[in-house]
Amino acid sequence: MISYSKLWKKLIDLNMKRKDLKEATGIGSTTMTKLNKDEPVSMEVMIKICVALECNIGDIMDVNI
Repeated sequence: MISYSKLWKKLIDLNMKRKDLKEATGIGSTTMTKLNKDEPVSMEVMIKICVALECNIGDIMDVNI
């Protein structure tokens, strides 16, 4: 239902690795695993990612109904 494919594309566009995202946001390994598996994460995590990447939530995730 949730897709973070936009997030991974944005990282490529910014020439960032997933490890760089983890370091920039301070999110843990468990949260990164959830993102990799397209599982829900907290709004707090999404805000940290948006701040780090200077984007809006719709730029990094989709909810497929």
